[in-house]
Amino acid sequence: MSSEIIAVANDFYNIRGSFKIGRFIDIGTQSSLIQLQSGKFVILDACTLTNEIASEVDQLTNNGADIEAIINLHPFHTLHVKAVHRRYPWAKLYGTARHLEVLPDMPWQTTLAESPDMHNLYSNDFDFFVPRGVDFISKNDKLHFASVLAYHRSSKTLHVDDTLINIQLPSPLGLLASRHHLSFHPTLAKTLEPRAGAANDFRTWATHLAAALRESENLCAAHTKPLLGKNNRGATIEQRILRALIKVGNTLAAHEKKYG
Repeated sequence: MSSEIIAVANDFYNIRGSFKIGRFIDIGTQSSLIQLQSGKFVILDACTLTNEIASEVDQLTNNGADIEAIINLHPFHTLHVKAVHRRYPWAKLYGTARHLEVLPDMPWQTTLAESPDMHNLYSNDFDFFVPRGVDFISKNDKLHFASVLAYHRSSKTLHVDDTLINIQLPSPLGLLASRHHLSFHPTLAKTLEPRAGAANDFRTWATHLAAALRESENLCAAHTKPLLGKNNRGATIEQRILRALIKVGNTLAAHEKKYG
């Protein structure tokens, strides 16, 4: 999967990078560069930049001087953190509790990415959503369901990692516009909290998420190309999330049957 920077809007740039499984299978990863109302920039998630992409980022950000923060939103996406920090060491570094635990020598801010305090810092530009009813940081490091979702209101763009998966399907009958399939990460069943009410908490959260994104037009998910409003010939993002919720109905029902 080739690296590239995609101009989602004039204040939102999605960076597609490389992430290989077993050295040969490249499923890709992402980072987003967003200009705030203040004129400064933040980076959401870490993705090692090629020289070409770094040059583009520098042109947008006054050689990086206008990047004020790097905010890592997925507890298990840690591979590229050091590389991005080395490139922009002056930017404040935020992460989840797991980032601080796994990379304790990094100059982390004490405010965690999943905390309301962190979300309040950037409430002028973003709405943040933390999944409910699931383990945010699973004890099994192979279960990557939960992340902090960030909605940039100005560009109407949702940045999300593994919680939601956007699969780009071949277009039928040779049409130019490819189809996109949105679903919740398949590890949902294994990350629902083992308690009564967890499934309903997740259902309520997902329903609220869909409603909050009623005006959204773009979705940037890890490991696949983004779904851009200008190319979307199908359902809205709100509708796609609600459809994804229906598809995990049996998973939620099974959990409720077991735990109540």
